[in-house]
Amino acid sequence: MTTRSNDQGRAYEYIWIQTLYKALYKRRKTRIIENSSLLANKNAWSNIDEDLQDDLTLSAQAAIDMLLELEPMLLESNNDELTLEFQMDKKGVEGDVRDIVISRECTAWEIGLSIKHRHEDAKHSRLSKDLDFGNSWYGLPCSQRYKDAIKPIFTRLETAKNENKNWSDIEDKEETVYIPLLQAFIDEIKRAYKKDRSLPEKLLEYLIGSEDYYKIISHDEKRITLIRTFNVHGSLNKPGQVKVSIITVPKVNLPTELVAVKFKTDSKTTVEMYLNNGWQISFRIHSARTKVEPSLKFAIKFEGMPATVKTFVCEWKSKQD
Repeated sequence: MTTRSNDQGRAYEYIWIQTLYKALYKRRKTRIIENSSLLANKNAWSNIDEDLQDDLTLSAQAAIDMLLELEPMLLESNNDELTLEFQMDKKGVEGDVRDIVISRECTAWEIGLSIKHRHEDAKHSRLSKDLDFGNSWYGLPCSQRYKDAIKPIFTRLETAKNENKNWSDIEDKEETVYIPLLQAFIDEIKRAYKKDRSLPEKLLEYLIGSEDYYKIISHDEKRITLIRTFNVHGSLNKPGQVKVSIITVPKVNLPTELVAVKFKTDSKTTVEMYLNNGWQISFRIHSARTKVEPSLKFAIKFEGMPATVKTFVCEWKSKQD
């Protein structure tokens, strides 16, 4: 992710917590917790132009009413305090992908939001000679066969880095880097699945995250905001003492079978994985930087999801409305 994209993402997180606060504080006791993430996001907001600030504000405002309908506990007040807090970045490394956590002071209840600006990627995981993706993703260390297969690829990239080469200097990178690396990745996934049939569920838990949340995605060019439900553990959409949401958010069905994993048709850079229960995932590999590095990054995206993952489309209102 570029610095510009990162700043815009942080700015979008900032306006979301501010928009939440404005929708709530007059109706119940609400507080934004101050921490270093709040400061970083506020600075990012200050560094974007006014036109983008206007768009991000409209994007957040468009989805607020739907979120309040989905979560009656947000507005329910028993004189306890509702807190809004940005998660520290280290939480994402630990598996909790929520950007904003909303909780109540005297009630064992909380929900989370994962805030995305103009992209729907699930993860941006890396592959390298020393990174054991199997152990990190689904708890099964990569085999020696995989390590032997990728070693010459990354050795070549290490040499290219030492020679200060750009990726554009490697004319045959698709045939000598991307294709053999992705084939080794495919072979390793298949070997791991033979050893551990719970791999599909573990992999999805890695990609989705360890906690339930609503994924908020701003599509600026379409002028819509999506709310997507990842209710794996059933903690979302809880009824309040007075109100029950008119919308039901079901628990998400995780996959139990790996159906196929293969190269995407006519692609040398993308692998597709097909799982049961409606899941389809793409893994697109790319360099992410101009200079050659002995590592490559995945853009991992859900291409298909089960009906239990609900998506709500919220259209932006005009500035005059």
